[in-house]
Amino acid sequence: MQRRLTQAFFEAAKAHADDERTFYWDERQPCFGLMVTSTGAKSFVIQYRAGRVSRRMTIKGVLSVDEARKQAKSLLGEAAKGNDPLAERRQKEGKAANTLKFVCEEYMKLEGKKLRTGLARRAELERIVYPALGSRPIDSIKRSDITRVLDKVAAGEIKGKNGKFTEGGAVQADRILAIVRRIFNWHATREDDFRNPIVKGMARTNAKEHERKRILNDDEIRTLWKTAEESGRIFDRYLQFTLLTATRRSEASDISRSEIKGSTWAIPPARYKTGKTLNDDFLIPLSAAATTILEKVPVINGCDYIFTNDGQRPIAGFTKLKADFDRRSGISDWTIHDLRRTARSLMSRARVDADHAERCLGHVIGGVRGIYDRHEYVEEKKEAFEALASQLNFILNPRDNVTSLYAARP
Repeated sequence: MQRRLTQAFFEAAKAHADDERTFYWDERQPCFGLMVTSTGAKSFVIQYRAGRVSRRMTIKGVLSVDEARKQAKSLLGEAAKGNDPLAERRQKEGKAANTLKFVCEEYMKLEGKKLRTGLARRAELERIVYPALGSRPIDSIKRSDITRVLDKVAAGEIKGKNGKFTEGGAVQADRILAIVRRIFNWHATREDDFRNPIVKGMARTNAKEHERKRILNDDEIRTLWKTAEESGRIFDRYLQFTLLTATRRSEASDISRSEIKGSTWAIPPARYKTGKTLNDDFLIPLSAAATTILEKVPVINGCDYIFTNDGQRPIAGFTKLKADFDRRSGISDWTIHDLRRTARSLMSRARVDADHAERCLGHVIGGVRGIYDRHEYVEEKKEAFEALASQLNFILNPRDNVTSLYAARP
């Protein structure tokens, strides 16, 4: 909105009723204006371009319209010469205090504890976002900058510290977008001049696509198991173990021998999606069948990771490994996460108590029970995982004249 800025107007100016902030641009001095927020805060601003980037800069410490107009004229003159007054100011004030990395770290320090997957999100910021955009001033980051990062994540073109390409895909790109959007929204509530470049429609997947219902049928389970037993490959053993423990992809792939305590697998909170539990670690009592699978996996170079191909790091490259398994087994149109859903369904077939099955998967029990029931259900989970293993054995070794003990329960 353009109008002549006077001292009287400055003192009486208010933001429009429905606006978080309203800009009044001076008729006398182009690119100079007054910003008024919904809370009543007022700042003089200039608008200019530094190369291809549009800049909006607040004129600090000024109460007089005439004085602000003079400073605006001087600053805009510098911009016309090809200089960038805002960047120069930030360099003097300490450039790092406005970089994306600094803002992200501030957010994680103040708000990160509220995130159920805070540790995982921090790792993704450090591995993907910081190398690409971390050193940039946050208000210089454009929508196209974020889109390029998401494109690389979706295409699996992000390299890890070892120089190798890491796992990617549309779902991971959406996870990156979600945490960056959350941080940008948070920053926008704290800074008058920040405009969030993220808009609707930037997600790579549709929410309905995440609501998969696919489970492997009995024939497919038999084929998966037979293929794994015949090959004995690390990835194939990993698939068997994932099915027997109903765990998420990375939870099973990153298992280490130091996490095994007797017949119990203790997953550290840093690696478990639901975060901290009563005893910090999430406990999975391993069935005899799951233990047998682990015993079949060879130790490579004394590596603590169980599922490893190089004896240095956990198994990776799932896209290629699974495509190869699909070719060898003939099973198609399924994901590794479908094994977790299959395991949960098999628990229901085995008449496992629904609450116990949900706790095996680490799902949070809601309501008052979730708050007051602090029992760990270790024995109940042990029985549930043995029932899952028994149901799998019944599928793998069917007998026409034998009825499953679990299926026969009243």
